[in-house]
Amino acid sequence: MRTAQPQSLSWRKSSWSNPNDCVELAWPSEAGAVRDSKNADGPMLLVDRAGLTGLVAWVSSRAPA
Repeated sequence: MRTAQPQSLSWRKSSWSNPNDCVELAWPSEAGAVRDSKNADGPMLLVDRAGLTGLVAWVSSRAPA
């Protein structure tokens, strides 16, 4: 797997985010990427697409209505 560069990704922040506590997601072709929005140049976690899709679905199912 290639290592994605944070600057080359299109990051999206959740509409549930607030300025102090949020993560951003990006979907490079080979995986899903997660980073702390307060540290955009810091580390990011690359997760296979199926794993990240499952995590997002699980979290979404538990969000308040």
